[in-house]
This record gives sequence, C-alpha cells and structure tokens, in this order.
Amino acid sequence: MSKQDFYAVLGVDKDASGDDIKKAYRKLAMKHHPDRNPDDAEAERMFKEANEAYEVLKDEEKRAAYDRFGHAAFEQGGPGGPGGFGGGGGGGFGGFADIFDEMFGDFGGGGGPGQGPGAGPGRGSDLRYNMDITLEEAFEGKKTNIRVPTSVTCDDCTGSGAAGGSAPVTCATCGGHGRVRS
Repeated sequence: MSKQDFYAVLGVDKDASGDDIKKAYRKLAMKHHPDRNPDDAEAERMFKEANEAYEVLKDEEKRAAYDRFGHAAFEQGGPGGPGGFGGGGGGGFGGFADIFDEMFGDFGGGGGPGQGPGAGPGRGSDLRYNMDITLEEAFEGKKTNIRVPTSVTCDDCTGSGAAGGSAPVTCATCGGHGRVRS
C-alpha cells in the first residue's frame, strides 16, 4: 500500500508556511483523535497519518528531505538526506552494527558520530584471529586478551589531515586521513 502525500494528508499546499501546517494538523488531530472517536478504526488511521505527516513537515530539514526524495527519504535503505535521515531515520531498525558504531565510534577503524570526511569508511571487513588452544582449554572456556588495532587521531595534524601550522599540505604521518592505526 503506497503512502499518501504528506501535504495532501494535512490538506495544505507544498509552499505552505509552518504556521499553516501546524493549524491544519491541529484541526485534523482534534477531528480524528481516538478519544473523540472511540472504536473508529478509520479515524485512528487518519489521526496516525496526520501525526506522521506533521512530524516530517514541521521540521525544516526533514521537510526538505521529503520534498526532494518523498517517502523514500525516511524508509530503510532510502537515500540519505540532510541530518542523515536515510537508512532507517523513519523508525526502521538499522541493525546492531549501527548501535555499536554510535557507542564505540572508531572501534575497528570506522568513523564514529560527528566525525568529518577524513575519518575513513564507516564499516570494514571482519577481523579474524587464529589462536592455538588445547581441547581442555576449549572445554573450560579459556579467556584471553587480544590486541585489536584501532584508528586514533593523528598526533601530528590533530585529525585535520594537514601538517600542523601549515597551509593545506597533506600530513606525512597519516597521509591526509587524520587517523592512524595504533
């Protein structure tokens, strides 16, 4: 089932002001609110559609993304828009990798939240380590520490990618990436 245009849901034009959108939403919300229409599935559906439309159109960045990409801007795997809406911004679950990226940022060499273009790729290949253990150690559940290489901010250019105190010249230590493996 395809979603209806958010502007049509609220009954406003695409060039409507924020105040016009707010007024239209409030009118629909009052009319279709579940407390005013108990046991009316159609009113509940209309109320939910109005809420969804208003949540997007009240925010200037989300509205710009919607105007550009439509509903695809907020669906799993859709094109990224301002503020990073694509790929799950509309409430879809992006997977545990996204959660770990938010928490650990540079773990495994990927860029974390708020890091600029010099941070490198967001995801890399899986790391594999071989270790010799005895059958007894496997049975007992041997625990050991391994050293996992991580990316850290380059000390010479402090993450800018250019040598400190210079015009934009590529940093020799990190090659302009702003991060080095430790």
